[in-house]
Amino acid sequence: MTTTGIPEQETPAGGRRSWLREHSELGLCVLLLALGALVLTDALTMDVEITQRGPVGPKTVPVVVGIGLLVVAVLLAVDVLRGGRGEAEGGEDIDLSEPADWRTVLLLAGVFLATAVLIEPLGFPITGALLFWGSAYALGSRHFDRDPLIAAGLSVVTYEVFNNLLGVPLPGGPLMGVL
Repeated sequence: MTTTGIPEQETPAGGRRSWLREHSELGLCVLLLALGALVLTDALTMDVEITQRGPVGPKTVPVVVGIGLLVVAVLLAVDVLRGGRGEAEGGEDIDLSEPADWRTVLLLAGVFLATAVLIEPLGFPITGALLFWGSAYALGSRHFDRDPLIAAGLSVVTYEVFNNLLGVPLPGGPLMGVL
């Protein structure tokens, strides 16, 4: 209690801030509500011109996902307003007193940007290998004899699976005739 007789938590500015801090999970609820509404709106306004066979059409999965997002948002909001709190991660091995490793973050960002720029002219097999090897290097691997070979193998296998087995066309680049 203060000298005015109002408890400190219920003052207009301080009370609102502390209430928002205690119920910060409501921000996630708002995000889930917005995402659910967007997915549901897009699904319901989808123009379907293909012939449907059976009760399940192209709108079914997006409608179910949109409704699921809305239901989860409402259930989470009710839980938070009733006093439910998220549990802290017990298995995290992060020391919050240490500064961020900006070198690793910048190296990974550079690798991803280089992949985005080079994928059209060089194709996926080459840029995928650069992506896998660059990511391994940025995250601390220093096996210069084995990492490029593993990266090349992963890239070619990924290209073959997506391009030939799943039918998802990926740019082949100069290796288009070889693979």
